[in-house]
Amino acid sequence: MSIRKILKDMVDNVQGGVGAVVMGYDGISIDEYVKEDSNLDLPLLAIEYSALLKEIKKTVSVLKIGKMEEVSINTESFLVIIRAINEELFVVLAVMQEGNYGKGRYLLKVNSLELYKFLA
Repeated sequence: MSIRKILKDMVDNVQGGVGAVVMGYDGISIDEYVKEDSNLDLPLLAIEYSALLKEIKKTVSVLKIGKMEEVSINTESFLVIIRAINEELFVVLAVMQEGNYGKGRYLLKVNSLELYKFLA
């Protein structure tokens, strides 16, 4: 199974799924899947969030409260859930505001483990 297939399955199996991307904290995209009818520039969003995630990781480390696992950013239009894969990579799942946030989180958690195994 490819990274893109894992991302596509995740997006297609959550109500309101828009897209998903695997990215490094350096802002370099590994792979992505975004539905064709989407007006969201998910790769750009992930690049912009990568700087924020680096700061969150640094803060968590300074506070010595364990590794960062998940961050969510909710806007008027989208629910963006970000999950760490390892120390270098994270995965982003974007869901429409009216989508199924809980299922999105669940699928992201399960699939981030699959991505970790695939990328290891």
